[in-house]
Amino acid sequence: MIAARRFRPPPGRDGLPRLWLVSDARRLPDPREAAGGLPRGAAVLARDVAPELLPALARLCRARGLVLMLAGDGRAALRLGAGLHLPDRRPATGVLPYLLARRRDPCRWRLSQAAHGRSGLARARRLGADGVLLSPAFPTASHPGAPALGPLRWAALARRAASSAVALGGMDARSARRLPNWACGMAALEGLLPASHSVSQKSRPRDPGHCPFRMA
Repeated sequence: MIAARRFRPPPGRDGLPRLWLVSDARRLPDPREAAGGLPRGAAVLARDVAPELLPALARLCRARGLVLMLAGDGRAALRLGAGLHLPDRRPATGVLPYLLARRRDPCRWRLSQAAHGRSGLARARRLGADGVLLSPAFPTASHPGAPALGPLRWAALARRAASSAVALGGMDARSARRLPNWACGMAALEGLLPASHSVSQKSRPRDPGHCPFRMA
């Protein structure tokens, strides 16, 4: 874990957390153990988590002061009292009821949008999302061989965002240093797992005392 226990991230300028743990159906299907090591105020983005695990994950997040963001299912997000994360290239369900609830209470019902380019940024702007997860910032194990944005193009796209831009893809202590200081946060899977975790063995950071994200 790259200093997550010492990191106390304030929210970004639009109220979203600056440190995100991202689950994955293959590499981290149950994020509860990893979420237990996050600092208060961080976010857990539940992607492809089995429905039967979600209530326990929601309880854990409430108990530890974490923000739960549920990917692609607005009705489930409403039931769990979670935020909604909209994928960029995958369909989502229950979006309209969630947006209606958000219109009544935008502070309670957070909304984030995945973006891989300008179209995702435009959708986030149209929906009034609190922030975007802009990816892939760097080469990532989840999409081997896929071209990454790199720090310069990531920064150029992030400047076009109408809200907070959080970097996703290949994020760890080293890559976080390559982002501009004004970036609003980082999201990771392997970069936020304990070094003993089977997924993180190949990506164990060499300087675990380094804060994973520079404070602007």
